[in-house]
Amino acid sequence: MSIALDAPHVTDEARELRAELVERAAKLRTLIASNADQTDRERNVPAANVAALAESGLLSLLRPARYGGLQTDLRTLLEVSREVGRACGSTSWITTLLNVNSWFVGLFPAKAQDDVWADTPQSRVAGILAPSGTAAAADGGYLVSGRWAPASGSAHADWALLGVQRPDAEGTTDATGLVLVPMSELTVEDTWFVVGMRGTASNTLVGKDIFVPAHRFHSTKDAVEGHYATPYTEEALYRSAFVPVATLVLAGPQLGLAEAAVEILREKAPQRSLTQTFYDIQAEAPFIQQAAAQAASLVDSAQLHAYRAAADIDEAAHHGILPDYDARARIRMDAAVAAANAREAIRLVCSAQGASSFGESNPLQRIWRDSETGSRHGGLRSDIASDAYGKSLFGIRGTVTAFI
Repeated sequence: MSIALDAPHVTDEARELRAELVERAAKLRTLIASNADQTDRERNVPAANVAALAESGLLSLLRPARYGGLQTDLRTLLEVSREVGRACGSTSWITTLLNVNSWFVGLFPAKAQDDVWADTPQSRVAGILAPSGTAAAADGGYLVSGRWAPASGSAHADWALLGVQRPDAEGTTDATGLVLVPMSELTVEDTWFVVGMRGTASNTLVGKDIFVPAHRFHSTKDAVEGHYATPYTEEALYRSAFVPVATLVLAGPQLGLAEAAVEILREKAPQRSLTQTFYDIQAEAPFIQQAAAQAASLVDSAQLHAYRAAADIDEAAHHGILPDYDARARIRMDAAVAAANAREAIRLVCSAQGASSFGESNPLQRIWRDSETGSRHGGLRSDIASDAYGKSLFGIRGTVTAFI
């Protein structure tokens, strides 16, 4: 299922490519779904999933075409993430994060992009934007130390994008930033013990006095304000608004999880009786029908909000403009609403199916756990989003978070 809502500039050729990529993801659903229990149990996405995604081009959606990437758009990533999410939330999450981290690299200076992709264009990047490390000035660059978590997809990455603070640059635009570090220079601590999105292997990365050349640093403040270091300013994708991209992409897996839950209800309700009632099958009961209608409508609403936000981001990037604060606040609200609606749709399905939803053999319990966990990522929190958006509606700006 897909809802037509797109940026005006998108060509028929681009839509055809998007449809083809979604179809590629659909063809992988059987494999990914068959590995979903293993993914959850072993707390890591199997190599077979990652290899299949890579071979299908689904990990190169936001990599620059200069390095063999597909260089598509935000709507395409959302749709692919949604399709993969119908089979496995964790696999969808790392599909999303590995792609968006490629986009982050595309904002860096050309030399940094070459470091990552010139010799190894298939290199994958994990990332943690929170500045939980430090960067001390050194000759020609920085000495970087810290602990970064959660590092989703780091088990399948060659590079890491890490948030840092620079005490020596306090009061400047370089006070916080992002650095690029080869995974080979970091240690991974196994710390990701959670009830949902278990397979993302979002462990902790640790580094001590790692030398990072100056060209592999990008100011976070500059990025938030739309000032990027890439010299390839003609590439519309890498003119997209930083925070809106970083938050909206997280909604993609939620769309797929919710759609999968509704599909399970539509499949199972006509086959199961409804205990302690006179209904022979669940699908005959008006309250089950109502739950199905409400859940399906919430899924539609989640997609509409997410795709509207993607259209706004993609259209602004096409024209080379940064959406104003109020527009960015609404985009963050759209992402939060999409995640909340998807989560509520899954809750309705679980309630309609009863206690059996939480049996270990029932995929609904994994869908529920993955959604409850992933939808509470800081970038999707509806309380922060509604606070910022509500204030912006009254002309009050910049008092909630810098991440707008």
